[in-house]
Amino acid sequence: MANVGLLFVGAVLFMNGLMLLGKVEARAAAVFNLFVGALQVLTPTYLIFVADNDPKKILAASGIYLFGFTYLYVGIGLLAGLDTTGVGYYSLFVAVAALGYSFVNFRILKDYPFGAIWLYWAFLWFLFFLLLGLKKDELTAYTGWVTAIEGWVTGVIPAGLLLAGYWKHPDEAAIALGVFAVVVFGALWPLTRHSRHRPTPAASTTELSAPT
Repeated sequence: MANVGLLFVGAVLFMNGLMLLGKVEARAAAVFNLFVGALQVLTPTYLIFVADNDPKKILAASGIYLFGFTYLYVGIGLLAGLDTTGVGYYSLFVAVAALGYSFVNFRILKDYPFGAIWLYWAFLWFLFFLLLGLKKDELTAYTGWVTAIEGWVTGVIPAGLLLAGYWKHPDEAAIALGVFAVVVFGALWPLTRHSRHRPTPAASTTELSAPT
């Protein structure tokens, strides 16, 4: 069940990345955020309910709420035209919590690929904090590209492999994820340099009440 939720996390991140890049209208994206947010609140609630008080299962499910509340907050904020600072500072909380979940996956659960994926999410939600909480609009294009790419790398592809039974070779997967992040996100920084000097109106955080 969690893997199905992960698939749609990838979908909503991809949509929200396109929204930041000015390809999807904000209110149109808001509806999908509400759909996925509701799914990501119901899923961990069910998983915790059937966990039979297993601490590791409850711990693994608890992190899903971070995403569910983000997408609900984003969807409502976009539709209501709310200021972005609330989502921005909540994103800082999520970024710090994601570091903790990364540690848990590396050290306790021994799930090295998802230890790396939680680091991806910590980086992404920290970008949301800078963009939405601190209003650094010059990061809009960079954050949009990182969001869209992470939708596939941390959501759609892992979920598809897990659902199909092809999620294997965890050590190699974790290393590949680390190398990919350094190379791709590092290369994106100079490639989005011109956008940081000329933020487009469609990507302004005054128009996009929130983007995750």
